[in-house]
Amino acid sequence: MLITHDTRCALDTVVDLVNTAPEEDTAPDGLRDVAALAEFVESHEISDVGGLSEFDLSAVRRIRARFASVFAAPDARAAAVLINELVAGAGTTPRLTDHDGYDWHVHYFAPGASVADHLAADCGMALAFFVVAGEQERLRRCEAPDCRRAFVDLSRNRSRRYCDSRTCGNRLHVAAYRARRKEAAG
Repeated sequence: MLITHDTRCALDTVVDLVNTAPEEDTAPDGLRDVAALAEFVESHEISDVGGLSEFDLSAVRRIRARFASVFAAPDARAAAVLINELVAGAGTTPRLTDHDGYDWHVHYFAPGASVADHLAADCGMALAFFVVAGEQERLRRCEAPDCRRAFVDLSRNRSRRYCDSRTCGNRLHVAAYRARRKEAAG
């Protein structure tokens, strides 16, 4: 599956957005305030975003929850329904652009769109490409028992199970190794 630069950026953005949600009720929200949202927008180089407000923060949190539902969708049909709602609600206006030193690419958000509509349109279309390509199963949640972070499995053979092999994957492998050694010594 060919993934263009702008699609890859949108995928990274939607994964990071979903992962800002607290995993437990007591965990802090990664988008705790407008300043955190502004930092998110800046770190992901989201273009054409004006001043941000509490209204934007609330709208982005709602979009985040809807994107989380896409990662939890049981099949392509369910994911498609969710993605269609996100993209339609954003009032998409596809247009070609070549800004900030990037070659021609498509923006799906309407000029002057809110940050939530911007995210819903561009990130929604990036996820739509995966459903169209029959690759919806690549939109996953970490299989580590104490982690449910979202990720996109871009491995060649669709075998990635953990959000980060250095943390979640390695931790589980070490635990399994120790359990085997304990049982063998036992």
